[in-house]
Amino acid sequence: MELRKRHKAHARPLKNLEERYDWYADAIELDAPARAGKWIETLCPEARELHLDLGCGKGQFAVAQAQRHPDVLFVGLDYDRICIARAAQKACELGLENCVFALADGEDLDAYFAPGELSRIYLNFSTPHPRKKHASERLTHVDQLIAYRPLLAEGGCIDMKTDSPPFYEFSLVQFDLAGYDVTWKTTDLHTTDALDKDSPMTEYEERLCALGAKVHACHAVKAARPFTNEQTAELSLFEYLPDDLDSLDYVPYGMEGYVFNMRNRRAKEQGRVS
Repeated sequence: MELRKRHKAHARPLKNLEERYDWYADAIELDAPARAGKWIETLCPEARELHLDLGCGKGQFAVAQAQRHPDVLFVGLDYDRICIARAAQKACELGLENCVFALADGEDLDAYFAPGELSRIYLNFSTPHPRKKHASERLTHVDQLIAYRPLLAEGGCIDMKTDSPPFYEFSLVQFDLAGYDVTWKTTDLHTTDALDKDSPMTEYEERLCALGAKVHACHAVKAARPFTNEQTAELSLFEYLPDDLDSLDYVPYGMEGYVFNMRNRRAKEQGRVS
């Protein structure tokens, strides 16, 4: 499959990659469009719902959810072949029959799933693309959220987690514009009584939390109300940072260079003034 090249990071090289696709074929779907409208029917007839982990990485979250909810079929989607191989290995080694991973591009979801087929979409630590010119590539941009609406069943929902307060604040505005009701939200998932406090951690989440990140999360339900893609939010995520950059205990992933440069610039300006 030819996947689009954008601003993407890739997993480290993996030995025997092609062989791994054969070894763990039971948990890998290479032709996602062929499953559209038939994921549950053809893969897990006993499942009551279909959940999508969009940008699943190495599959830790989807596998943990599949273990917890055997009556739900979990599909993890990622563009990276190495991530898919590692994720499928986890599912196969645990003997999970309700978890499969697809090598596919997130921009083509309407080719992979039929209208109303999804009950839930997980957006875990999606790439924030902080620059204004890349805003449309964010998975929570209003245009993306509107595109998800037809694929979600009535009452379908989106769960989002991020280490980035700017991305979180931007996303809350996008959910409202796109006609989703945010029924709960938190700026510190792991120390709160939030509804999804016990949500499994992704590999990325574990790494960032060890560096001091607080997980910002929300649960957004597709609502039967008007929606619009007329943007009202600041598109540059740098605009959401506090004026006092020295007050930041943790700098969100992808914004380190900007914060470092701005701190140095302001320090030089203050030096000239004094």
